Amino acid sequence: MHDKNTFYITTPIYYVNDVPHIGHAYTTIAADVLARYWRLRGRDVLFLTGLDEHGQKVQQAAAKAGIDPQTHCDKLAPQFQQLWKRLNISNDAFIRTTDDQHKKIVQRYLQELFDKALIYQDSYTGWYCTFDERFWTEKDVADGLCPDCKRPVERLSEHNYFFKMGQYQDRLIEYIKSHEDFIRPESRRNEVLGFLQTQKLGDLSISRPKSRLSWGIELPFDKDYVTYVWFDALVNYLSALEYKLPSHSVDRYWPASVHLVGKDILTTHAVYWSTMLMALNLPLPETIFAHGWWTVDGEKMSKSRGNVVDPYAMADKYGVYAFRYFLLREVPFGQDGDFSETALVARINSDLANGLGNLLSRTLTLIERSAAGVVPDIPATLDTDIEEKLTVAGLEAFSLADSDIEKMAFSRALEQVWQLVRAADLYLEAHAPWALAKDPSKKTLLDRVLYRAADSLRLLAIAIYPFMPSTAEAISRQLGINLDFSTPISFEDRQWYRLPSGTKVHKAEALFPRIQTQAGVLPITGHAANLSVSQGAKTVSDTPTSSQPTTAAPAPAAAADQASTPAVPAQITIDEFMKIQLKTAKVLSAERVPKSEKLLKLQVSIGTEQRQIVAGIGKKYEPESLIGKTIIIVANLKPAKLMGIESQGMVLAAGDSEVRGLATILEEIDPGTKVK
Repeated sequence: MHDKNTFYITTPIYYVNDVPHIGHAYTTIAADVLARYWRLRGRDVLFLTGLDEHGQKVQQAAAKAGIDPQTHCDKLAPQFQQLWKRLNISNDAFIRTTDDQHKKIVQRYLQELFDKALIYQDSYTGWYCTFDERFWTEKDVADGLCPDCKRPVERLSEHNYFFKMGQYQDRLIEYIKSHEDFIRPESRRNEVLGFLQTQKLGDLSISRPKSRLSWGIELPFDKDYVTYVWFDALVNYLSALEYKLPSHSVDRYWPASVHLVGKDILTTHAVYWSTMLMALNLPLPETIFAHGWWTVDGEKMSKSRGNVVDPYAMADKYGVYAFRYFLLREVPFGQDGDFSETALVARINSDLANGLGNLLSRTLTLIERSAAGVVPDIPATLDTDIEEKLTVAGLEAFSLADSDIEKMAFSRALEQVWQLVRAADLYLEAHAPWALAKDPSKKTLLDRVLYRAADSLRLLAIAIYPFMPSTAEAISRQLGINLDFSTPISFEDRQWYRLPSGTKVHKAEALFPRIQTQAGVLPITGHAANLSVSQGAKTVSDTPTSSQPTTAAPAPAAAADQASTPAVPAQITIDEFMKIQLKTAKVLSAERVPKSEKLLKLQVSIGTEQRQIVAGIGKKYEPESLIGKTIIIVANLKPAKLMGIESQGMVLAAGDSEVRGLATILEEIDPGTKVK
């Protein structure tokens, strides 16, 4: 049994019959999160990934390319290694099953089982699936198709060597029953148990005749046969410990803490691998976790459909850490998920750009403007409900998220961390530091608010590091503290009030710029928005650059000097009024338009989409004070530009020559709700 302070995490070793895809990235990113998390917690981590380079599929892929199998493997292997670098994967070892050392270890284990009379030769006739590289019995096959991959099978009769897997059936059933965490999630555990309790476990063919398959590891006791690819591949989890690392690594790290696999290879790991280990008198891994598959826009991924997601392309287009975040946030780990770029962009804009990124930007801007760019001293405790909510959110970002990560509930862990993002935003909204900065008597409170917001970001950097390491490092640098994530983070550093006061902040470019997409994909660019009229009051915005008329034009000067009898506004019919679409919108971010005193550029959510609106309210409102407010907009105006910035929508406000107030909603109303 390995040292309790070690953590050995593995991915499957991936077939080199084709280039890497999203499935490879998904498993490996999840493994990387676990590796980084446990390193940060002080455990001795070993993270192994690699390539399965033998078997019929590889031999066929090489033949199709017109090259020998080893050349084929040597050509594809760097594509996986480069992808892991691109995705910032922190694996400690990378194994290839064509390594000479691996071959020798596989042969040693085969000889050991043969010497124990656990391997025997027999003839066999059955249905063979080339894709899965396995035989099926008559009752397994329906309509001539493999029960797993649904591809055609072929009838084969041949002599082979068999491993006495069937004799371990009862022992494996009892092991699974007595070790609840051995197969996860629970639904997969139930599947394996159900199979073992209702079906007779046969013996496993562990060889292929060289006359049919030459690309494999030769059996040590019969030169006319090569090893079945799964017996070869599964041994990698042990062989890598022997020759990739210093001596005694098997004693140090085995059994593995977690084997991460896709649900399609659960049987080979939970049954084949487990019985092989039992036969070799070796302990079984602590956990085999089988995650789900990704579809794309509701369809199964396949080269014939042309919808295979290229992780290189996603990382280049949207950024490595946005891609990593999306894969583990969008779908509970273990379940199937559907990938779409629309959903990816929505996550980037809502969670990353308008959430974490905006919190960092507004906090550092406030510190620059109100505290000379230096983190203030920690003032005395403030006893309010909003303070308590922030404190609790910070503590739970670790206590609850830790528990979820350890359970591999990555989506839930990220949701818990983002509760701190939301709590920090609400904290700023409640205390309005932009207003406190105008009153010298409020300096103590201002300092406290700025400090706690900055300290929230320090905690967030630590919490997100396993998922988004470079993002965490960027937050740390901008806070001016340069956290060292290469060493364990202490319990004390995961508590509040550990941010050194007097630290100079260094605001940089946005962590996650909002993504402007083409119409029809995710329309988040805005719609013309000079300030509108509410209840007959009027105001003026900067002049639009399109031919669209303003609905809030200034009254002529002469009219302002006329008698106090108000002019009767032109009347409209109810049908005319019903053409106007008024909707609620939540302000996600706000910033000043350069060279304009009045214009603010808002990013707002109206539920189904995000929009950009330019409004002439800058003399009345500081941008930071608007974030989180629910306002009312005219949602069906034609596009126009103000000072060269496209705008889509119109903000309702009250006022005459100057804005006196926005039309806002006090209650919690979903963005996009119709106003009537």
